[in-house]
Amino acid sequence: MKGKGKSFAEEHLYLEFSSHLENCIFPLHTSVTLFLLSYCDCKDFRVFLVCSKEDADVAHVQAMLPQDLEVQIISRQDLPVMVQNCCLPVVVKRDDDFCRAGLSVTLRHIIEKTCEVDTSKKEVLELLGFKKTCLKACAEVSQWTRLCELSIPQAVEKFLKEPPELQPPFPEEVLQLEKKLREPVRVHNDDKIRRQKLKRQQEAKGPRQSVDSGEAHGESDEPSPESLELSMALSKLKVQEGPSGTNREPVHIRKMQTSDLPPLDHLFAEGLYFTLADLVLLPCIHQFLAHIWKKPCGILTHLPLIASWYQKIQEVPGVKRAAAQCGMQFLQLSDLLPTLEKQPPVRSESPQLEEKDCMHFIGGPRPTISKLVKKGIKAKFSPHPCPKWTLDWKNLPAAVSPQEGKMSTERAFRKQQQLNNLVSMVKNMAKPGDIVVDFCSGGGHVGIVLAHMLPSCQVILIENKELSLMRAKKRSDNLGLKNIWFIQANLDYFTGKFNIGVALHACGVATDMVIEHCTKAQAAFVTCPCCYGFIQNTLKFTFPRSAPFKEVLSYKEHMTLCRFADQTAVQLPLERRLIGKQCMCLVDLDRAWAAEEHGYSVQVISMEPESCSPKNNMIEVPMDNLKPIPLWKREH
Repeated sequence: MKGKGKSFAEEHLYLEFSSHLENCIFPLHTSVTLFLLSYCDCKDFRVFLVCSKEDADVAHVQAMLPQDLEVQIISRQDLPVMVQNCCLPVVVKRDDDFCRAGLSVTLRHIIEKTCEVDTSKKEVLELLGFKKTCLKACAEVSQWTRLCELSIPQAVEKFLKEPPELQPPFPEEVLQLEKKLREPVRVHNDDKIRRQKLKRQQEAKGPRQSVDSGEAHGESDEPSPESLELSMALSKLKVQEGPSGTNREPVHIRKMQTSDLPPLDHLFAEGLYFTLADLVLLPCIHQFLAHIWKKPCGILTHLPLIASWYQKIQEVPGVKRAAAQCGMQFLQLSDLLPTLEKQPPVRSESPQLEEKDCMHFIGGPRPTISKLVKKGIKAKFSPHPCPKWTLDWKNLPAAVSPQEGKMSTERAFRKQQQLNNLVSMVKNMAKPGDIVVDFCSGGGHVGIVLAHMLPSCQVILIENKELSLMRAKKRSDNLGLKNIWFIQANLDYFTGKFNIGVALHACGVATDMVIEHCTKAQAAFVTCPCCYGFIQNTLKFTFPRSAPFKEVLSYKEHMTLCRFADQTAVQLPLERRLIGKQCMCLVDLDRAWAAEEHGYSVQVISMEPESCSPKNNMIEVPMDNLKPIPLWKREH
């Protein structure tokens, strides 16, 4: 049943407009979001197009917007304060303290709300994929999210904006997508589908059901008009079951080894099924193909799989309708596909990160530690400034306690001890009017306590996981807190000014992201790192971080420290835990010295009592000598 409630009408969607090229709106994140709205036939948001330039050609842009979508054009200074401090796109309810920022988070929310308002649109929910995880992980964790959300849109946008007389370099990121489309298909029920595919292949050959290896692997001169994979993929979008599996396969097929079954065709971006990833990539790849189509440069010959994907995606129900509404005129590449598919794959020429060393460790930590000691680098902790300080937990409202986060009594007690450490540090730093950001906030254990203890400060919780942040908001609402905001986003999408950053057990490189965010904002910070074994080189960070450590250690040696820094669990032998604690201190000392290269005075401190967590280090920068930031006043 379809219906529109007040809560949906009150949700505002803010999209950025910076420029346009023919029928393409930049940034491409905006084009992608508008395309999804058209595909979902979603009118449950009040849409605002935010002009980043005063001389924007508003009349021309309005003509490029989806025909049946009402869009209001505003300037950036007219945005709510919370939205001004986030990267667009952003979704927020009017006068609410909870917003969603960033492309993936916003698109997933549009899909979920579309299906809540109209429960008949189950094909829209299929866009989220198996277990509803498509583009759920943040770009720093997921290579696929990074490719769809950042790499492809940015690379294509840069390519399109190059002057016509220049021959811009081929976007390396597009070649990465071509390579992705060559990867084997992996789905949760692929064994069943592959047996159905073999059965269909043999039935197509007539009564002679040959099972030789060539036919088993699908080497047929006369493929069926519609492959099993495509019929299954399209059937999901029609909210039907896949091809009938009620007729059991012959005995010889049921007994066949999995390795002898034909592989599945890679149809769509993530493999077999059409998902949100395809809808994100389509506007970007369409604009790229339309641009190179006009030039006799031969680029298309390097992209046979992208061309095939682009042609196949036009067969998906609803795609052509959405494209027409957005002014996209599809190219027809079907005549070129036989020629393109015979082209050899093009190889990437860009250097790749050293990922192999990340997974292979040789030897223990002692040689690495000895190497550092010879250069005068030793694990050392600064004294804890207030080791005995504790919150009066018994007299605090129940919703402030970590027990409200639905954890065991023992774990909640240790969480209270951890909070004593962080809160004491922040209380010593904070002044009335300060903005405190709880990065990677999870269920809000740190942020809620800080908002309650520091009523004259503004506290912002930033977390990528919606359910965790919703639990935090519920606790905050029960407390009646008025000085707290919630932002569901990767922390990079928060661009506002702040005075103090805090993070409790930010996993792996998330700690380094928090520290970088704080140093760029010239903010004080207190972080408690976690999951040292997940640390590895990324597009943004390389390890070691600081100049002194880089002079002594290789990447692999630093990874050895990180691996053994995770060996601090209480069930391990004491000697191993002590070595783990030493490695943990050295990794954090490297982080601290990297921050000092930005003019900070940094301390590595051990929590009190150390038994409150196996990951009990804190990296702290006090407020001394930091420039004051103007008060961020909340609008009501």
